Amino acid sequence: MRRASVAITVLLLAATLRADPPKSHPADVDPGRIAWFDITTSSLPQSTAFYNKLFGWEFTPVKGGGQTLQIVAGGTAIGTLRVAEGQISVFNGVVYVQVDDIRASSAKARDLGGTVPPGFPFNLPDGAGAVGLAVDPAGHPIGMYSRTPLPSAEPAPK
Repeated sequence: MRRASVAITVLLLAATLRADPPKSHPADVDPGRIAWFDITTSSLPQSTAFYNKLFGWEFTPVKGGGQTLQIVAGGTAIGTLRVAEGQISVFNGVVYVQVDDIRASSAKARDLGGTVPPGFPFNLPDGAGAVGLAVDPAGHPIGMYSRTPLPSAEPAPK
């Protein structure tokens, strides 16, 4: 169940990165800073109203995202808001931290006692970069994003 929720989150990130305006790539915020995030909700109308009033965020539909909206702040896409599949848990929201080297960061996560799910890291569509995912030793997922795609000749590690 956890793996499925994490995989859905990552697929939604990839779909969001392919979405049209306002911006197709996450902001270049420098390594170690939050580049993207996902928020899961049981009610899109309630959450969009709440975050719009709280932060001034705007929301645009994600192509093929079903009940997923892109979060837009100051004209820049910064994350997604989506309806939870089932009960909301800690695995329904993922923060993506920008890194310089997605492979090295994934290896470091493993060295520090985390796990990297099969299939990660991988390239996002249209040269938008690469995404990695690690589950920390306590069981919480953390996403990693690199603006530099993986070399196409190298398959993603298993």
